[in-house]
Amino acid sequence: MSVSTPVRRVLDTNIVLDLWVFDEPQAEALRSSLESGSTQWLATAAMREELARVLAYPQIVKRLTARALPADTVLAHFDRWAQLQPDAPKAPYACKDADDQKFIDLAVQHTAALHSKDAQVLCMKKRLERCGVALNPMTL
Repeated sequence: MSVSTPVRRVLDTNIVLDLWVFDEPQAEALRSSLESGSTQWLATAAMREELARVLAYPQIVKRLTARALPADTVLAHFDRWAQLQPDAPKAPYACKDADDQKFIDLAVQHTAALHSKDAQVLCMKKRLERCGVALNPMTL
């Protein structure tokens, strides 16, 4: 019996919201992959801080309230599934949105798949591929 190595992935904040706040059906395969251990979610303390900040945005608070879902529960999912890494060195390519750079840097450092819906990240697909980073790979 062979044990497969988990796929390293970096998830931006919108993907994390899809997983545990918006309960997006498209995120179900990724959530299952995390829970089964076939995905190794790499993150940094700065990514957790960003998530905590976003969970306090009025439109997100409204959604959390509607679902009777405390923000602490979402942060607990982060704490349970994300494997904290030190901040990564700057990647060879810069994102126009500085808030997204930390996700790119970490994905490049670990040659991890990067999951994002951000337009400023999506337009970097070819550059990220040159660094060995698959952007939003279809296979989980």
